[in-house]
This record gives sequence, structure tokens and C-alpha cells, in this order.
Amino acid sequence: MRWWSVANLVSNIGTWMQLTVQNLLVLQLTGSAAATGLSISVQAAPGLLMGLAGGAAVDRWPRKLTAAVSQALLGAVAFTMAVLVALDQLNLGVLLGLAAVTGLIATVDGPACALLGNDLVPPEDVPSAIGVGSLVHNAGRLAGAALGGVTVGFLGAAAAYTANGLSFLFVAAVIPFLRPAAAVPARPGAPTARDPEEAVVGPVAAPAQPQGVRQGLLFFLGRRRLVALAGIGGLSALFGRNYGLTLVVLVTGPLAGDAAAFGVVSTVLAAGGIVGAVLGARLRRPTVRLVGMLAAGGALLQVLAGLSPSLAVLLVLVLPMAVAESVSETATTTLVQTDPPAPMRGRVLGIWGTVRTVWGLAAPATLGLLMELAGVRGALVFGGLVVAAVLGSGCLLRGRRRAPEPVVLLPQDRAAATVRPGLGTAA
Repeated sequence: MRWWSVANLVSNIGTWMQLTVQNLLVLQLTGSAAATGLSISVQAAPGLLMGLAGGAAVDRWPRKLTAAVSQALLGAVAFTMAVLVALDQLNLGVLLGLAAVTGLIATVDGPACALLGNDLVPPEDVPSAIGVGSLVHNAGRLAGAALGGVTVGFLGAAAAYTANGLSFLFVAAVIPFLRPAAAVPARPGAPTARDPEEAVVGPVAAPAQPQGVRQGLLFFLGRRRLVALAGIGGLSALFGRNYGLTLVVLVTGPLAGDAAAFGVVSTVLAAGGIVGAVLGARLRRPTVRLVGMLAAGGALLQVLAGLSPSLAVLLVLVLPMAVAESVSETATTTLVQTDPPAPMRGRVLGIWGTVRTVWGLAAPATLGLLMELAGVRGALVFGGLVVAAVLGSGCLLRGRRRAPEPVVLLPQDRAAATVRPGLGTAA
């Protein structure tokens, strides 16, 4: 797991270097912000259209081999981009085509690498492993964005693509030496599931599940827990969690700050994300209720941020906002990756990737329209109140569905139940 975390950190740094450079390249080639947005959408489109098929492939194919091959293919695409940039043969059409190829490979690579990381630890440690992965992702994003700018300034864009290609090859070289922890017994006192439907299934053998794409979709739609998580994520995305968009408008608009001021806000957001990832790694049995409470709490903080009179007050609010978002994301990821039975997880992650892509594409337009209509302060306040009200109402309605009182066996009843299995089953 330590080797896998190091490999993931290297890969995340390389990926964020490439993303930073790719946006700069599109701007240099076209001078158009719209074209930059188009390149991002083209790379995300395969996840929207092929996410479930990619997840089904992960369920069918050997996980280590799938992850190693997908990493090697992503490295090949990065090296191709490096050569084209170095030879000055890159144009917008080729760049968009390679971005689409990258997105297509990622529909398989994402679920394969996520589930491979879970296989490396005992089942009761999967939430901690996911938390470590979130921490690695945030650290890689910070380092990669900074190194991307430095690399372009001193060595050129081709060097950034080359570095990303090498990072993919490093991960592919580490994968064959990873040893799954399927045979590791659970530690005494490890948490157990509250009911069969909430069982956290590790890399141990599970009952066979149908391998079709349709079965994966039906499973997801029939799992109320997963549907609820998708709803919470969508609501939060549409009405406020896109802090990179809303806060930059707030800082440079009503608060009269500049780019440096927003840089400070972004740094605090990133620090909060790392703190949240560390806290999220300590979760043993996250629940949908916890995710909803964190989302509602973050939404109320967002309301206060929208009303903040100065940059100093905003900075005080931004840190807990980022912590709540990060812990919520870690808890959500843990539930999505551990709730389904093992043979179904690739398809569930594929569907989840599609859902996140939908919200990711819809959220900026929704928030932009809301800011146009109500102003940035109004958008933050209104959006936060909507999220808090909807999630609070959902918790209240769910709390009213009282479960039947459990049957309590007296000592003599327990003895009888031990002798008579039929009574034990009934009880």
C-alpha cells in the first residue's frame, strides 16, 4: 500500500502538470477561452458515454493487468503529445482527438486503479485506504499545478508531457509487484456491518453476479443508498460546491480582491482538503446520513461565506468549508466502492463516474446563471439554503420512518433459542 500510494502521488503530480499545460496550449493555439472549455469537455465526454461499459470491463478482466495496461496506454498518449509539441506539429484537432482518447482510457483506468488500491488492505481498512488516496490526490494537485507552471517556464510544454508519461510508466512498473491482502484475516474488534445490505465487502470471494452492463445499471438504481448519494452530490454540485467558480467571483467582485487574494483563498481551500482527507481516513463505517450532514453543514457555511464582509472573514469560513467537503467526498467514495458486492464494483464505479461527469458539466452553467440572476452573494446564500433545506427535510422524513422495536430475549429465551434453531430464526 505504501508503494501504491507513492506511485499514485507521482502519477497525480504528472497528471496535474499535463492538465495545467494543456489549458495553456489551447489558449496559445486558439486564444479562445471557449476552446479551452471545449478541450476539457471532450476529455470528459467518454466518461459520460462509456463509463458503465468501462466499469463492466473492469469487472470482467484481471484487475492488476487492466490497471497496468491502461497506465501504459495513458503514458503512450502523453509521450505522443510530447513529441508533437516538441516538433511543433500540434494543432487543435489533434489535441482534442488525443484528449478524447485519454478520456476513453480513463473510463477503464479509474475504476481499475481505485479497486486495486482497495485490494491491498484488509476489508476493515478500506475506508482508511480511500482516505489516504484522497490525501494523495490533493497533495498531487497542489504539487502538479505548481510544477506544471515552473516546467513550462524553464523547459517548455513538451517536458511537462514527458514527465506525465514517465509517471504513468512508473505506476505500470509498480503494479506487478503489488500483493492483494485477500488472505489477511480481520483484526479482533474490527467493525462489522449493521445489516447485510451495508456489509463492506473486501477483496475476498463474493457470490457470482451477472456480468452485463444492464445488470449493473439495475443494481445501482435499485440500491437506495447509492441513489441517495448521487442526489446529494448533484444537489451540492449544482448549488454551491464549485468553489473555484463562485469564490473567484466573490473575491474579485464584492470583496474587491485581486488574483493574489484569490490565490490565498485557493491555498486555504487546498489545505482544508488535505485536513479533511486526513480526517476522512479515520472513518470506519461512513453512512449516507453522515454525508448528508456534512453537505448540509458545508452549505450553511457557504451561506455565511456569501455574507462575509471582508476577505479575512471569508478565509476563516473557507477552511471548515473545505474540510467538510473533503470528509464528505471521502465518505461518499468509501460507500460507493465498498457497498456493492465485489463482482459488481467496477460497474458501480463506472456509473458513478458518469453521474459525476453529468453534475460536473451541468454545475458551472447552473451556478453561472444563478450568479447572473442573483449576484454572487445571492447565489451563494440561495444555493446554500436550498442544499441545507432539502437535505434537512430528507433527514427529518427518514427519521419518521420508525423501525419496529427489536425483540429482546430473556436469558431463558436465549437458552431455548440455542436448542431450537427455528425459534432463533424467528427471533
